[in-house]
Amino acid sequence: MRKLVYVILTSLAVALVGCVTINVYFPEAAAQKAADQFIGNVLDQAAPATPAPKAPQPAAKDAGQQPSAMLLDLLVPAAHAADTPDIRIRTAATDAISDRMQGRFQGALGDLLDSGAVGFTHDGMVAMRDAAKVPLSQRAQANATVADENRDRTALYREIANANNHPEWEAQIRATFAKSWIEKAHAGWYYQNAAGAWQKK
Repeated sequence: MRKLVYVILTSLAVALVGCVTINVYFPEAAAQKAADQFIGNVLDQAAPATPAPKAPQPAAKDAGQQPSAMLLDLLVPAAHAADTPDIRIRTAATDAISDRMQGRFQGALGDLLDSGAVGFTHDGMVAMRDAAKVPLSQRAQANATVADENRDRTALYREIANANNHPEWEAQIRATFAKSWIEKAHAGWYYQNAAGAWQKK
């Protein structure tokens, strides 16, 4: 009987551990929340910085608890955590990128977006939409501003993926941010729809 119980508990433990280690997927809802927070801070400087979330602490164990129950208590919270992952967006690199982006949105890039010369693309970048809206003498600087912004955006998406130890998430992070940039665009700014056509917010 004791051997049967041992075999059952061992099988259960292996199954639960398998769920924990195999269930690695892109946390879309957490990524969307992170993108909204980051972009809201860049565009409006209104969202306060928040520290990285702490890992949940296991509840205190009863000293008289059976080993099998303790094993389940250890494994089940871990399995639940895999179903509700978080995503890290605050690093020294992303903070520096955020500061540079804020400066551009408060200056040259904000002016270009307000004029309609530049808009948000459907792939998470910015692009010159109507160069004629920029005086000829200022076009080189406008193109440099767009290039600087896109360089930072590319670095941001890569840094977030790497900070979460999942470089393969970079394309999904970019897509998530692309959606959020467009949703949070100010009235009057241009953005591309899924087909690549420009629309005014």
